[in-house]
Amino acid sequence: MLYQNHTTMNKLLLPYQKNGFTLKNHMVMAPMTRSRAIDNIPNDLMAEYYGQRNEAGLIITEGTAPLAAGLGYPRIPGIFTTEQINGWKKVTRAVHKAGSGNAGSRKADSRIFVQLMHTGRIGHIDNLPNGARLVGPSAIKASGQIATDTKGMQDHSEPVALTAEEIETLIDGYVIAANNAITAGFDGVEIHAANGYLPEQFLNPNVNDREDQYGGSLVNRSRFVVTIAEKIAAAIGKEKTGIRISPFSTLGDLQPYAEEEVHATYAYLAAEMNRIGITYMHISTNANSLAKGVLAVIRSGFSGTFIYSNGLTPATAGDVLENGTADLVAFGRSFLANPDLVTRIALDASLNTPDFQTLYTPGEKGYTDYPVLQAV
Repeated sequence: MLYQNHTTMNKLLLPYQKNGFTLKNHMVMAPMTRSRAIDNIPNDLMAEYYGQRNEAGLIITEGTAPLAAGLGYPRIPGIFTTEQINGWKKVTRAVHKAGSGNAGSRKADSRIFVQLMHTGRIGHIDNLPNGARLVGPSAIKASGQIATDTKGMQDHSEPVALTAEEIETLIDGYVIAANNAITAGFDGVEIHAANGYLPEQFLNPNVNDREDQYGGSLVNRSRFVVTIAEKIAAAIGKEKTGIRISPFSTLGDLQPYAEEEVHATYAYLAAEMNRIGITYMHISTNANSLAKGVLAVIRSGFSGTFIYSNGLTPATAGDVLENGTADLVAFGRSFLANPDLVTRIALDASLNTPDFQTLYTPGEKGYTDYPVLQAV
């Protein structure tokens, strides 16, 4: 049995409500890059994939570029063209199609937020449309390599440092993308400020060596993220705005910086997100963030919904909810391999194992072909 404590199990399955944010259960499908968006346009296969997983209370999509320069990886979707918006409409319709039943039913409506992800300096020019440039807060090239469909694995391209005027234009692009998301039928957007992508590149002083209003002090380094959150919340509603962060992250060639500076940076961010009134903060945990107490610092400064993700099992997720560490729990690989994850947890059934060879390959194999339990 996965659960010895029936109350713990039920906490995952029960409806959630806080500050007007309501979900049919406490389970979130975490954002996962799957690289199925041919020509960066969401398609029927993606609609099938997300629709299969509409047992989740909240689905957060894979990282989606708000602008062409954010398409650092091959076959990731965007939301800045009419074709992309129309493609996403297929996805949101598929997720919302179960919009009947009571709030506690697995067949009740799911909510879906699009994750706005600008990869910044993490990318290669071969993955970008013609005319787009790889950009970052500074002209500091990331070490390591990235996949391309044209030449296989390649060193990251060198980024062009954004000017202050270009940053303002880029922020406006995020707002346009957020409005596009509402047009496409999304219930909200998640700002991806984690995992070494552009917003976190601004936060990290080893990657951001600017000397203007977007660099130097933690307030200045946070300005990019805070301004995006302010403007998106004003444009589409604070109740439709969330953010993902990953304190102490070293992904994307981010070098560690002083522990006290990390704590101060994320305490400031939490306070600013609380001031703006966004609906949730989504924490991508790692060994350092767990060991060094920064999660408690963030939690104490933010009164909205707190989502906890990375490496959770149904059992450990139930414990997180019971002890109050978080309000909601997110599952990545478990939802990847188990479209009916909520049903399986409810029945204490075994889980499918992910096929790691097909995480980022085109086509339905390892994407929409995972088996589900027979209807009960």
